[in-house]
Amino acid sequence: MHLASNNFTGSLPHISSGVTELDLSNNLFRGSLSPMLCQRRTNKEKNWLQSLDVSGNLLSGELPNCWMNWRELTVLKLGNNNLKGHIPISIGSLMWLGSLHLHNNHLSGDVPVALKNCSSLMVVNLSKNEFTGNIPAWMGNFNGKFSKMYEFIGHDQEIIYELGLMVLVLHSNKFNGSNPHELCHLHSLQILDLGNNNLSGIIPRCFGNFSSMIKPSNTTSPFSIHNEKHFAIGSMDSATLVMKGVEYEYHNTLGLLTGIDLSRNKLSGGIPEELTGLHGLIFLNLFHNHLQGKIPVKIGAMTSLESLVLSMNRISGVIPQGLATISFLSHLNLSYDNLSGKIPSGTQLLGFSPFSFIGNPELCGAPLTEDCGEDGKPKSPIPDNDDTEDSGWIDMKWFYLGMPWGFVVGFCAILASLTFNRAWRHAYFQFPGRDEA
Repeated sequence: MHLASNNFTGSLPHISSGVTELDLSNNLFRGSLSPMLCQRRTNKEKNWLQSLDVSGNLLSGELPNCWMNWRELTVLKLGNNNLKGHIPISIGSLMWLGSLHLHNNHLSGDVPVALKNCSSLMVVNLSKNEFTGNIPAWMGNFNGKFSKMYEFIGHDQEIIYELGLMVLVLHSNKFNGSNPHELCHLHSLQILDLGNNNLSGIIPRCFGNFSSMIKPSNTTSPFSIHNEKHFAIGSMDSATLVMKGVEYEYHNTLGLLTGIDLSRNKLSGGIPEELTGLHGLIFLNLFHNHLQGKIPVKIGAMTSLESLVLSMNRISGVIPQGLATISFLSHLNLSYDNLSGKIPSGTQLLGFSPFSFIGNPELCGAPLTEDCGEDGKPKSPIPDNDDTEDSGWIDMKWFYLGMPWGFVVGFCAILASLTFNRAWRHAYFQFPGRDEA
């Protein structure tokens, strides 16, 4: 039943037990989810609902704690509402759940341990909420498995391979702690977005082991559904991601993307050389951290890169020549780091705006206006920031200290002139307009 993108208002309707798919997204429904999902059935009929999409409405209140009544659910989309509170424990009853979207709400608290029972999860989007605590290490268990597929619609029992977690989006929450190394077990992972949190520590070297990011994509269709029994509906997934500096909503092309976003955290250390082995990676965003060290020399091996953002860190050294050989690179931001030397020549980098490189005083060459000398350094002398700041502070200090004394001296001078100079005193008090009361 597809009733999306209309102007339906009021409360959500009750669901018949025979409905397998319900799409009420992008309407004007208000109120709580509980009346629809937690209604008591007198005849104890089994609910056959497999896909529920009520995203993009005006729903409020807490998530209901009656998910044990909807064990056939494989797709659950509740994003873009005004839901609050914690994720209830009964969510662990959804063992066939493959796609969970709770983004852009006001949900809070830790991610419950019960969610690890949803071992079929392939897409998890919890972005733009207020979740706290550490990123659960048990998320690394969603790494695919072999299982039996029981008889369904006349087919014989068979062994199938269920793909593991492919999309993990936890962007814009309040997660803290370090990146759990257990995530490195997610061999099917194509998109990892942990940006805009309070994560600290280093970038794990084992992030270079994501198998699905190593091989360049040569497919023309989204990732395949991993369990035909429970994904017979053939639903397409979606996620909102920041790509090339712009936020996009990806739908049927989501499975073609591979990327890592760790931006706006407090990560330290260097960029692991192991990441350059992710030959299929399309975007890498490490913006606004505390990263140091150099850009990996082998970065040119990341031949699929279309977007690379390393700005607002403390990355030093020269820009590797290999960066100029990545032919698909269309978005680059290396601004406000500590890079030095000449920007590698090549049409690929020359086509970028100077804004991609500004804020690196020791960087020179096109597309910057600062030319390089024979030693590969900027021709004009590089100002010492510390000396400039100290000089400016001293000047401002004497300026502010001199202001009150200047006022006192000036006022006394005028008062003395009026006191001792009779002609000026008479002229002042006879100034036009003073007798017009």
